[in-house]
Amino acid sequence: MNPSEHSIQNPITEDDIANFLANTPDFFERHAELLATVQLSSGHGSRAVSLQERQAGMLRDKIKVLESRVVDMIRHGQENVGIADKLQQCTLNLLLTAHARDLPDTIVREIQTQFAVPQAAIKVWHVNGIFSMEDFSTGVSEDTQTFASSLTTPYCGVNSGFEAVSWLPDPAQALSVALIPLRPGKSPQAFGMLVLASSDPERFSSGMGTDFLERIGELAGAALSRLRPAASEA
Repeated sequence: MNPSEHSIQNPITEDDIANFLANTPDFFERHAELLATVQLSSGHGSRAVSLQERQAGMLRDKIKVLESRVVDMIRHGQENVGIADKLQQCTLNLLLTAHARDLPDTIVREIQTQFAVPQAAIKVWHVNGIFSMEDFSTGVSEDTQTFASSLTTPYCGVNSGFEAVSWLPDPAQALSVALIPLRPGKSPQAFGMLVLASSDPERFSSGMGTDFLERIGELAGAALSRLRPAASEA
């Protein structure tokens, strides 16, 4: 078989060319004139450009992507700083609340004000006897208490007829809710629940992250521990 017949039966493929160039790094040093004559698609229409122009265009595109990512990182950083500032303000106002019985109202007010939550409510149970007739410690069934303790993370999603939604000023407008169990420290047993609600069905969606809501629950649980039997301050 002569070479021409062999080349017809085994034509050179693009992979062959690519492998040759990858394994022959000095090829373009010996044939530098080719770089000036290679024409490629510009990537923006049908116009042909030189290899150098195409590489420069690709580099500009990569720079634009990186710039966009940097802008997003700065924006997310600013948002996180804003959230941290609001959370600190909530903490300061809780520390400045002199009377334990005012804490539930303070938490609800701070959450609605600082984080623009349309509706919020709190109920606690197994409290010191001096708080047993307060609005925030009555009207909670055993089932809801058990449900609160069963939550390892806050529930976010649609209102599925939860008793806690009835604690809100306008339950009919609670199209999405977040139910946050309140615990004293690391105890598995909840002694309260914080409910947040919005008329926006996507505000508290089932797919959202709950890390921030967990921090809110930890803060509220620690503050409301003053209402438990070990606390004597009224």
